[in-house]
Amino acid sequence: MPRIERRAHVVWEGNVARGSGTITADTGAFRDLPYSQATRIGAPEGKTSPEELLAAAHGGCLTMSIASELTRAGTPPERLEVTVLIVMDEVDGSHEIVASHVALAGDEVSDEIVERADEGCPFSRLLRRAGAEVTISRA
Repeated sequence: MPRIERRAHVVWEGNVARGSGTITADTGAFRDLPYSQATRIGAPEGKTSPEELLAAAHGGCLTMSIASELTRAGTPPERLEVTVLIVMDEVDGSHEIVASHVALAGDEVSDEIVERADEGCPFSRLLRRAGAEVTISRA
């Protein structure tokens, strides 16, 4: 696989408590996604957060990895569905991503395929190297 580079543009205005920002993908896949500290730690009110974007990235990467493993095994999937919960918590006085809990819908994917896909997923490896717990369960 060739080297992959992607870019997002972020604008933040104001202080952290009352300010807000937007996140835009250079690809145009999304524009001006609003986020703020208040909606990051409280009710989302239709705004995103870095943690939500990380959950989406991990889920997207893992489902592609599972699809790849299934295709390699001769049984390409018709549909894969996962839900990812990213957990940020206070550790030694600062906030860290401590876990990514993945729920895989359906039982048609073997544990062996899931394990190989998880090992091949760059986001799973990144999170583990950062010290976060990564779990995959059946929904």
